[in-house]
Amino acid sequence: MAHIHLEDGSFTLFWVIVWWACALVVIGIALYMLRSGNKPDNKKITIAAFLTAAAFAVFQVSIPVFGGVHLNLTPLIGILAGPFLGALIVFIVNILTAAIGHGGWGLIGANVLVNFSEVLVAYITFRGLKNLVPGLFSRAGIATFIGLFCGNVVMIAIILVSGVQGASQSTSMTLVGLSYLATVNMGVAVIEAVITGLIIARIGKARADLLEGNHP
Repeated sequence: MAHIHLEDGSFTLFWVIVWWACALVVIGIALYMLRSGNKPDNKKITIAAFLTAAAFAVFQVSIPVFGGVHLNLTPLIGILAGPFLGALIVFIVNILTAAIGHGGWGLIGANVLVNFSEVLVAYITFRGLKNLVPGLFSRAGIATFIGLFCGNVVMIAIILVSGVQGASQSTSMTLVGLSYLATVNMGVAVIEAVITGLIIARIGKARADLLEGNHP
């Protein structure tokens, strides 16, 4: 799904610093909120650990279509862990993926912003649709699709604003290429929406307490 698969040097140092700074602000806010009134209990910490491991593993599984795409599980992270723990999870996952060559170190900041937007939007949508869409499967599926759509929008915006060093394409041609990639991603988003919906529906039946009082 939405992830900037570029090597170090693709963005100028200025934009690397800008996106890293923005990501660190997000992480700082998340840490502050977790320490000041939304401190997670042991159950949340256990869920966060599991989600971190699962997301890292899923990131490495490439589906061999259109050059290779993968699931993210970021909407699932948002729904189960909330945006603050979710911010820390995607930060850790992006560091681990960069460590094994899945994207450059300089792109971690940008990718954290992309993935956090998916976490946040999915979390807000899932909670916001509670009274409108009572079914857990449908609600989680819709939240996942909308979250991943927003992630693709953020990804495209970051690349267009930053520019890619050495690229010979014009901005309009780059936008066309990115739009094609986003279209493919959204096709995969349908699959991830179904998977996330099934997981949340199953959790709702087996361990409804994991979804009750789903605080940030």
